[in-house]
Amino acid sequence: MAALLFLGFSSGLPYNLTFDTLQAWMAGAGVTLTTIGLFSLARLPYSLKFLWSPAVDRFTPPIFGRRRGWIALMQLAVALVLAAMASVDPEGQLQVLALLAVLLALLSATQDIAFDAYRTDILDSQELGTGAALGVLGYRFALLVTSALAFRLAEWRSWPEVYLGMAALMAGGVLITLWSPEPRNLQPPPSLAEAVRLPLVEFFGRSGMGRGLAILAFIVLYKLSDTLAAAMTVPFLKTLFSEGTIGDIRGGVGFMATTIGVLAGGLLLNRFGINRSLWVFGALQAASNLGYFLLALAGKSPLLFAAVVTVEYGCAGLGTAAFVAFLMSLCDARYSATQYALLSSLMAVGGIVLGSTTGLVAEATGWPLFFVLTAVAALPGLLLLPLFAPWKEGAPAAAIKSTL
Repeated sequence: MAALLFLGFSSGLPYNLTFDTLQAWMAGAGVTLTTIGLFSLARLPYSLKFLWSPAVDRFTPPIFGRRRGWIALMQLAVALVLAAMASVDPEGQLQVLALLAVLLALLSATQDIAFDAYRTDILDSQELGTGAALGVLGYRFALLVTSALAFRLAEWRSWPEVYLGMAALMAGGVLITLWSPEPRNLQPPPSLAEAVRLPLVEFFGRSGMGRGLAILAFIVLYKLSDTLAAAMTVPFLKTLFSEGTIGDIRGGVGFMATTIGVLAGGLLLNRFGINRSLWVFGALQAASNLGYFLLALAGKSPLLFAAVVTVEYGCAGLGTAAFVAFLMSLCDARYSATQYALLSSLMAVGGIVLGSTTGLVAEATGWPLFFVLTAVAALPGLLLLPLFAPWKEGAPAAAIKSTL
């Protein structure tokens, strides 16, 4: 469990360094807003990682084992790229910085593939809830370090020095990887072509075509309510509060609420089972959007804003813990890198496609009704649960996994 916490931190460390933190560095160096916006494309590998995930299943590095080997190699590679970025002038070497940013995202996404496969393989059925929670917690803490802490450090030191510090922190993660246990050694797919084909054959063969499609639809829809609200939360809050107030409350209060929610979700999931947790946490996750409905009616109230963020982030933490455990329960250890990458990529589909229309909906309906509609958007996903969840309420994770 300690290994999952630290490896989750290592997995999350590079993410903001290709996005928010990099944008702040570029803005301070005088790079134009248009160029900074285009740099968002550097994160594309995170959405496409399922394309090369079969290679992580098929090939075993010569050192450290099938899962730890990939993690350690990516940690070292990420550290080297961060150190290289620290030597680049954003204004004078923009093309070099762009290439390094894309390479960083590619290596980071590959580390995510290996880490997701590692925690799926290493956990016993009864450990899914706690393991999922601690992995998410480590990842979230890394996002805090590379955003809030990095911004503070940049006030005292230069951005290149901040990136060198992050490179050293990333390289230190290799020691945690070496200390972590290696999952049981399973025979990898015999070829790369089989590594692409067999995960799909195994998934639908085990689930059946009808239930398998219901599971995939559920994955697309389960976090949709949360994603749609998140797409318009900041524009809505800027109509009421200053950027400083938004950052302080969402960063400070939100992080604490998420931490408590994730940990509570892991503990409750082990007690109630995946099925009941998905129902309850999904409903709470959707209902928390109604807090913004109340805030839209009440107007400028920092105290209510803090309460809404506490409830929303706490419920999102609950839902995330249950959902990650659910995804892990669907994976076969022989193909966990490919299966988890595909399933987690599906999760983003609904938010990307429908999230692009949220601005039009908000303009047409107004803020109060918009947030009510985001809460209602959770219903289709929840109604799919009975189609593939025949186990009894409170059943242990082992029984749940066997039925799937």
